[in-house]
Amino acid sequence: MALVERFLKYVSFDTQSSEETRLTPSTPGQMVFAKYLKSELESLGLEEITLDEHGYLFATLPANTDKKVPTIGFIAHMDTSPDMSGKDVTPRIVENYNGSDIVLNAEDKIVLSPVQFPELLEHKGEDLIVTNGKTLLGADDKAGIAEIISAVVYLKEHPEIKHGKIRIGFNPDEEIGEGAHKFDVEKFGCEWAYTMDGGEVGELEFENFNAAAAKIIFKGRNVHPGYAKHKMINSIRIANQFISMLPRHETPEHTEGYEGFYHLVGIQGDVEQTTLSYIIRDHDRSRFESRKREMAHLVRKINSEFGEDVAVLELRDQYYNMREKIEPVMHIIDTAFAAMEAVGVKPNVKPIRGGTDGAQLSFKGLPCPNIFAGGLNFHGRYEFVPIQNMEKAMKVIVKIAELVAQKS
Repeated sequence: MALVERFLKYVSFDTQSSEETRLTPSTPGQMVFAKYLKSELESLGLEEITLDEHGYLFATLPANTDKKVPTIGFIAHMDTSPDMSGKDVTPRIVENYNGSDIVLNAEDKIVLSPVQFPELLEHKGEDLIVTNGKTLLGADDKAGIAEIISAVVYLKEHPEIKHGKIRIGFNPDEEIGEGAHKFDVEKFGCEWAYTMDGGEVGELEFENFNAAAAKIIFKGRNVHPGYAKHKMINSIRIANQFISMLPRHETPEHTEGYEGFYHLVGIQGDVEQTTLSYIIRDHDRSRFESRKREMAHLVRKINSEFGEDVAVLELRDQYYNMREKIEPVMHIIDTAFAAMEAVGVKPNVKPIRGGTDGAQLSFKGLPCPNIFAGGLNFHGRYEFVPIQNMEKAMKVIVKIAELVAQKS
């Protein structure tokens, strides 16, 4: 099965994760996909294949050299984002893209245009896999899975390329920040690994946000509006006041690079009770802690004005910046950098404005930087992936395996 054929098959599985179930995997479709992948890995002749009850799938490509070579791993996640439906994904290939608008859905007038997405123009002449405008695509991170498996098949079919033991790992629930929670690092058994979960060609990332999730619950009191003076407490209005107290330009739509933000991701409410859901992000650990303290401070201000316990804050850390765990082993970045250059890819070392399973894995003792998988515009209907990007990512995996053996 070729790389593209493999990817198109994978996106047919509905694997959206969910924060609501509190299960691992959080949705049954992920286990369905994991079992399919397990069967595929068995048919390919890989070894030490395991799939646990939580949906973590591991396998081994044995070394083909007698040299003592470090065991390395390649990891990707099976779930897609809850932000948009991943059911009944119907991709199509736009061959030899000419730089014009791509009509994804004529009936609903959904168009992928370089006017809104100028990065399209970087891929003129390439073959783009796009959505039908009704779902996301799932290149995040099924492109990574397809690339890893295709690279392993290539190495198996080309024994002249010497490599050490290679472990591959596919996990659930990355999109809800829980992909590494039950990842058995000791069982995986690698000195280091790479997640294939980045975007554009050349991305190589070993810095990411520190991340927290905040939920603020505002309690109100509802009485007849005609007789509400000095009695009603409208939780919606109090929640709105809280929103306006946060810095208005420290939001995703106003920040870039190393700038952090507060991101309001959900509102549910009525007069009696309103809940705000935020994510808090910053690369700098001290600023990250300051943002959490500011959130708590504003909740106290609300309570001092409207009454004790009108607002209740629930705050939890999600993951931390992996840089501190990667810097002592920078040779793993150097190897990825050299592999990219060797296959004609210009490395683009940049901070992740998001998170990756690799961040949590790094703190669990498995240094794990992130490499591009090739997709763009993740988590929505405008997601696309150039086939040439996926081919380059696959070549990078092969070259890393080769270079690690050569340097040992």
